[in-house]
Parts: sequence; structure tokens; C-alpha cells
Amino acid sequence: MSKIKTRPFDVANYLKDEEDVTEYMRQVLEDSDPAELGAALGAIARARGMSDLARDTGLSREGLYKSLSGERAPSTETLFKVLKALGFKLTIAPIAPV
Repeated sequence: MSKIKTRPFDVANYLKDEEDVTEYMRQVLEDSDPAELGAALGAIARARGMSDLARDTGLSREGLYKSLSGERAPSTETLFKVLKALGFKLTIAPIAPV
């Protein structure tokens, strides 16, 4: 019997265009989990190029990998630098009554 080779799932491999990225971010923000937001930004950064993000934010690649791993929530400073460098802005809207 032949062995099937697999690799771990990485959403970065499926973020092909801005529509994919935008929808992914919408879904992540619905969950309101800061660590998940960090991981999502990390996936987007990997899809676009972590070296470019490091250059644009002034942060080290290693620091970005740690901050955007999903194991912890990124600092507010890192979060805003990364969002800006990736071309995102946050907006506020009231939560609809249940």
C-alpha cells in the first residue's frame, strides 16, 4: 500500500485575491477573538509576503511570526501597524439588537 503524503492546512494557501482576504477577515472579526485575529493577520501576511510586511511595519520577521501566530493576542501597537501595512482600516458599527 502506498503512503499518502499530506501537509498541515494553512489558510494562507487559499487567500488568492482581495475578495478572499476581505471575506476571511469578516469571518474572523465576527468571532471577536484577539488571538484568532492575530492568526488571521499572520495568514494574510504569509500569503502576501512576511518580509514585505516586516519592511512596511518596521518590525522583525521573527517578531511578526510570534505576534501573529495565534498563540496569543498581538499588542495593540503591533495590531495597528500590521493592519495599516496590510491596507486595512477598522470601522465601528453598533451590534444589532438580538
